[in-house]
Amino acid sequence: MSETLYASCAQVLSLAQAEKDNLDALLDPEKGFAPCLRQICHDRWAELKDKPEGSVSPEELEALRMERDTWGLLQAVMPLRKLIPQSHPNAQALLLQNPYAPTSELAEAIMNSSRFLTELVAVREWLQDIAPYPPAGPGPATGYWKFTKYEVLQNTRMGKGKERETAGAFVMELDPDAPNRTGRALAADDATYDKALAQVLYALIRAGKIQEAIDICLKAQQPWRAASIRGTMVFQWRALSDEDAMEDDEDFSNSWRGNQHRKLWKSTCERAALNPNLTDAERALYAALAPCPQTSTTLKAACRTWEDHLWAQVCIICEEKESEELARLRNSFWEGTLGLSVPEENMDVERGEEEEWENDVVKILEGLSNASVEEGSPAEDPYHISQLHIILDRTDQLLQEFAASLAKGEYDTSSPQYPTMTRFFAHLCLFLQMIDITPPPLATQVVLEAYLRVLEAAGERELIAMYAGALGDNAIERYAMFLTSLAISADTDERKLALKRARDHGLDIDRVAVVTAERTIEKAFELLPRAAELLPDVTGEQSEASDVESLLLRSIEWTTFMESTYYTALEQANVILRYFLGVGRLPLAKAFLKTLPPQLNTLREPEVQATEFLHYRQFFMVWEALDRVVQFEALGESDMASQTRAAWLEDYKILLQQAREQVTRLLTTEWLVSEEERMNGDDRRLRELIRIRQIYIPVIIKQLHTILYRSRRKVPENLKHALLLANIVADSRYRLYEDFVAQEGRRLGDYLALVKQAVLGGLEGGGSDAFRVLHT
Repeated sequence: MSETLYASCAQVLSLAQAEKDNLDALLDPEKGFAPCLRQICHDRWAELKDKPEGSVSPEELEALRMERDTWGLLQAVMPLRKLIPQSHPNAQALLLQNPYAPTSELAEAIMNSSRFLTELVAVREWLQDIAPYPPAGPGPATGYWKFTKYEVLQNTRMGKGKERETAGAFVMELDPDAPNRTGRALAADDATYDKALAQVLYALIRAGKIQEAIDICLKAQQPWRAASIRGTMVFQWRALSDEDAMEDDEDFSNSWRGNQHRKLWKSTCERAALNPNLTDAERALYAALAPCPQTSTTLKAACRTWEDHLWAQVCIICEEKESEELARLRNSFWEGTLGLSVPEENMDVERGEEEEWENDVVKILEGLSNASVEEGSPAEDPYHISQLHIILDRTDQLLQEFAASLAKGEYDTSSPQYPTMTRFFAHLCLFLQMIDITPPPLATQVVLEAYLRVLEAAGERELIAMYAGALGDNAIERYAMFLTSLAISADTDERKLALKRARDHGLDIDRVAVVTAERTIEKAFELLPRAAELLPDVTGEQSEASDVESLLLRSIEWTTFMESTYYTALEQANVILRYFLGVGRLPLAKAFLKTLPPQLNTLREPEVQATEFLHYRQFFMVWEALDRVVQFEALGESDMASQTRAAWLEDYKILLQQAREQVTRLLTTEWLVSEEERMNGDDRRLRELIRIRQIYIPVIIKQLHTILYRSRRKVPENLKHALLLANIVADSRYRLYEDFVAQEGRRLGDYLALVKQAVLGGLEGGGSDAFRVLHT
């Protein structure tokens, strides 16, 4: 299927949703929802049908055709079920007013009095509309049984008529009943022509093209056959049923048409259909003209497809129901009951009989689920099952069964029919919702979920939000799942546009953004390695970010597109920073912090999150300050002029002082883990914060100590500051020593070795008082 097909369906849905409170517009026979989707499927089917053989699979073509036909069925029956019908008098009431009411008016009144019968008549018309176009036929005849006529004349001239009065000889008369009456045959060419003609006529009757069938009979020089077909038309006379007929028709007294003796005609057709002496094509034609239980075997024998079987059964049901109701009428001139008494109406009895008839019809139609077909899709095809359920008004059961099959994985998602079938059921759910027929919620969710996966597989990202919005309570979660699936394949602009579509289709964009970020973080954490027990080395060389790490880094984008979600972004930023700092990925954490909007720095609520975020910013300021000192220190090793070196030394002292003050401030202000946090904080979060302290506090202390010790010759007082730093570490108020206890105290031993080195450095100027530098 092409992308335009998905987009076309979505456009129709969008227009229909704008008219969701207007049933007349939704069910309009030309511009309604179902007719528009039917036309889309037809256009696509016609486009693919004309492509070279092998470029399109037959399964896909058949699925499109079936979907097209099913939308036609929905348009045929749904207006009858949802729109308020006009009030019509019943047939008996019409006869009480006018005993000369023509049969056509009575038949229409009978149909209007039964909703189920009205729907079946609509189904019959739909089946006629979708019937294959009849073949061209044998063409016009140049004479009536021309070849047989030549044989008869030749035999007569040669005096062979009496000698050939044997079975199998040619007929001696040319009346239409001669072959059946005498048991004699037509000339081979005429017999072949008649058989082909009967087959074409049957196909035209199957398609409801009565007038075309009559015209072909006349062209075939067989007016008697045209008269036989014309007998199917119900008798009507406008002058007897329409008071305004005189104004519309100057010759109103002769404007009747149809069959005044339809009972006799029907009986004759039944006998012809059951006559074994006629050809199968002839019998099928008469059985189609007058369908009834007696001729059902003959009619069904001519059926090839499942639609043919359904048409035959519906025709029999409709014809029998109308015949039975006409036979029950009293005081009708044209039906031969004029003068008979009218029975008293008993509504309860009539209602009971109607329900019994409907139950019988339902059982008959249910039997079509096992019909054996010779051509086309089988009875168990999902579209045939759908059509039967729609006719029986069992759309809830249909959707539940389809959803159950989807949940069990009974459909091959790689088959050409699957996208077409899933698209149909998804739009069926939405169509029913729009016309106030609430489909089963759980089934609807399963079906729409399946269609969303089809759209994702087809790359139709811009349509996801529209269909996800129909999921109701699950809409946000489902659209968030789609946005999560974009992973790192989509750039920032594409992500922003995809999020914006949520608002365009009525979703809470803030909620979508939050849930998407949450699901992305969850997905990343499922794939990322957990922090090991050993503390990482943060001073060594580190690799570039992996795809999963990039996914976690970019997950924050969803909540930073809009200021309304900044509070959530603050919390999620802390989660991401905790992870990367906890696994020693310091460069990634640093780069991540720089991508965040500056507005997060101004947030003060929630206080716990704002404080944690402030501490991370403080940490990176300290880390950068130490890095600047190291980098600036390297410049001092180069050759400089005395004046330049003096300036450099002054700046160097300033940087050392700033770094020392910032580190001291961080070490003495309960960085990340306060006493309240230890008492009331979340256990997991507390463990993560403590781990970060255990990783970086010792590193910062040792790095500052090393810088101070290394600068003692340029800035002598820094040796004193290095030793005073040890006092801060040892101060129980700051509990810094707890951050050294990891890895069996080896870090504390390393730091004490550095302190020892500084103490020894105090003796470099001479003397025996190692702590003299602290007092100078």
